[in-house]
Amino acid sequence: MNIGTIPTRHARFRPNHLALVFEDNYLTYLEFNRRVNRLANTLLKMGISKGDKIATVLPNCQELLEIYWAVAKIGAVVVPLSPLLREKALTTLLNDSDTTLIITNSAFTEIMETIKPELKAIGSDRYILTDDANVSGYRNYHLLTAEAGEQEPGGIEINDEDQYNIIYSSGTTGLPKGIIHTHYIRAMYANLFAVNFRATPESVILHTGSLVFNGAFVTLLGAFYLGATYIVHRQFDPVALIETIERERVTHTLMVPSQIVAMLHAENFSTEALQSLEMIGTVGAPLHRQHKEELNQQLPGRFYELYGLTEGFATILDKTDYAAKPESVGSPPALYEIRIMDNQGHDLPAGEIGEIVGRGPIMMPGYYNRPDLTAETVVDGWIHSGDMGYVDEDGYLYLVDRKKDMIISGGINVYPKDIEEVIVQHPAVREVAVFGIPSEKRGETPLAAVILNKPGAVTAKNLCDWINERVEARYQKVHEVVLMDDFPRSIVGKTLKRVMREEYWTGQKTQI
Repeated sequence: MNIGTIPTRHARFRPNHLALVFEDNYLTYLEFNRRVNRLANTLLKMGISKGDKIATVLPNCQELLEIYWAVAKIGAVVVPLSPLLREKALTTLLNDSDTTLIITNSAFTEIMETIKPELKAIGSDRYILTDDANVSGYRNYHLLTAEAGEQEPGGIEINDEDQYNIIYSSGTTGLPKGIIHTHYIRAMYANLFAVNFRATPESVILHTGSLVFNGAFVTLLGAFYLGATYIVHRQFDPVALIETIERERVTHTLMVPSQIVAMLHAENFSTEALQSLEMIGTVGAPLHRQHKEELNQQLPGRFYELYGLTEGFATILDKTDYAAKPESVGSPPALYEIRIMDNQGHDLPAGEIGEIVGRGPIMMPGYYNRPDLTAETVVDGWIHSGDMGYVDEDGYLYLVDRKKDMIISGGINVYPKDIEEVIVQHPAVREVAVFGIPSEKRGETPLAAVILNKPGAVTAKNLCDWINERVEARYQKVHEVVLMDDFPRSIVGKTLKRVMREEYWTGQKTQI
């Protein structure tokens, strides 16, 4: 099974169907496949062999998609790295992944020049720029591919278990964890989206988040698997998102929660502009109930929620299940399984909170070169998520919180999500993040960081009082509300509670 045969297939049987839209570029499957082949043949000419690691340090661009498919065709392994990484983290991940070639652009050459002496596996001619900047020591992507042939690269045997990519779940702190995905796993990703989100070859799928985020592969692979149309934005912009949906008659889009909230509050938001949508999905973090209800009131019958781990299992809340299970993150798709376990590894009955454990066809073979970390995560064939949740009597999963986000206050487990669900009901609140701060009396106590819909709509003290009058238990009362213009976020728009928590713990307010 070689997923690189997918664009080849559509170039033959759907040659004139629109494959890719990026800014002003509209490419049919025939045109896109020819570009992919030219890159694949370029890489072979450069001496890239099956199993070699090719890292990308790029923002969203057309070239990144060409790289993803060209690497698949020749059996190499792509390592998509975040363009937010800086010298130390980038060096660590490039060396950890045994990268032998880097494709980037001129915005990153200063960083590359700093770390080049530490990158032992990369030859001097193995640095490629996707823009047309003339920088000494870097080869030009477009000149290289312009000279290559458009024929299909042949003679390379690729099977189910051959590696396709390494996705790093963390590269800024702690030990790097390179999650391996094979050609078989990525084929199952394609099937997951196509089947469970009701996409067809006539669908138009829009992606406005980062392409290096693992969640991007859900819609990317599904769209190409079907031979549908895939639209990519250079970066997320809620106004441009709505304009594109209306202009291109987009049918499917998948976003992280903060992007859905931004869309709902965009100046040009209207139900009429988004009528073509058949699916609005969320992934990456729980979407608060208040925002789910607002979305379903404005655009009923379109909402899906995907919960899963890059390491390899998932649940899906189908659009037909939302009315009955609005707080659930769904049920396992066919061929996937979940369990709820206590700290001793025993299964817990319905309604009891424990660690979410799962397995399925997209389960990783392991972390790259880290059998020790693999053994900690995969136990007896089951992936331990580190997430806390429970299942109801019908088998639907409810996500409570991350283990690491849980607040232990006076010996009681306090789940930030429970407090957040109260706070987002305030009409002045747009987004909220609750996390624990140090307390001499209780060990930890909750703090709420809040973004308002309009500056000055409510004071921090008044909001704090409002919250504490409404939470269910005394230990859920927040010590303080901090009003912020925005939260620190990852490249995909996920809120980084860890950063806020660490800044508070290590800052001036060391104890409450």
